[in-house]
Amino acid sequence: VTVTDTKKADGVYFHLCHMENGELSVGDKVVLKVDGVRRNAIRRNHSACHLLQAALRQVLGAHVEQAGSYVDENRVRFDFAHYAPLSEEELDKVETLVNRHILAAESVNTVETDVEEAKKAGAMALFGEKYGKVVRMVKMGDFSTELCGGTHVSNTGNVGLFKIISETSVAAGTRRIEGTTGFGVLQLMADKDRLIADTAKELKAPNPHDIAKKAAQVETELKAEKSRVEALESRIASEKLSSLLEEKKEFKGLSLLLSKTENMTVEAVRAFCDNLREKDPSCVVLLGLVNEGKLNLICSVGKNAQQKGVNAGTLVKTAAQVCGGGGGGRPDSAMAGGKFPEKLPQAFQAVLELLEKLPE
Repeated sequence: VTVTDTKKADGVYFHLCHMENGELSVGDKVVLKVDGVRRNAIRRNHSACHLLQAALRQVLGAHVEQAGSYVDENRVRFDFAHYAPLSEEELDKVETLVNRHILAAESVNTVETDVEEAKKAGAMALFGEKYGKVVRMVKMGDFSTELCGGTHVSNTGNVGLFKIISETSVAAGTRRIEGTTGFGVLQLMADKDRLIADTAKELKAPNPHDIAKKAAQVETELKAEKSRVEALESRIASEKLSSLLEEKKEFKGLSLLLSKTENMTVEAVRAFCDNLREKDPSCVVLLGLVNEGKLNLICSVGKNAQQKGVNAGTLVKTAAQVCGGGGGGRPDSAMAGGKFPEKLPQAFQAVLELLEKLPE
């Protein structure tokens, strides 16, 4: 029979169990055998929890109070009242302080007394916790004194080492630290060593100590490659957009270009439109850019065209409404989005009808 949990009711402890095999009847005598390896790991993490609280109060201040905790054979989780994330320096101080008291191999003593005497001795107690007439006070050297009924090591040196794994927020004004001790620290180190080795292998760094240098080298190469690709894409986009100039036509004294283009960046198209506006004061250009089904409408209007009453914001808004979108901008430059790229021909027609109303 494996014990999975224990509960206490009216001073009686109940063992919740799972029947692995065999039979069990009322009146049978059973022998309780504790899993020593697991129990010792729990002891290490639990004692580290006490040391952690004492260290946090010393580093951060007396406002630190326990807001919850969890301990098993693998880790310790401690929630506490604090108003801000801990800095790397603060975490390092806390971790160092806990390990200093572990390596000092201080005695862990338990004393049964009453609540008032425990408080006089400086014992930490959980706010709102109900304590009986007799309480158990756990004292670790002169560093930590708490009321606790749990299992602990007999000497802080038995904890081995303590390592913080993470520090996060769980609620407003409540922080959480997770850590591990003993063999958990060794496992953590082994995992990191494996990660370093795997990273070195992927970066083709013969010596793991060179991974930072190798990573920086790869990053530099990627930036150079990215710049080269961007330059090529810009050149291709420029040539592709330049070919649209063949579609430009004269309309009511305007140099009009209404066209669709695909698979280019918004930045490239805007740059093309702005450049065209600067070169040709009479230009009115509205391009529908389609990328993976997404539509952007980009419009530029030259100075002479503006003087005739053409407004880029009005044109782009008119086209966007036809394509199920919206947007706007300045009289000389505007942009909008649309949901239906297939309606671009109707949008261009709506713009033409708007321009038809301009005086000759």
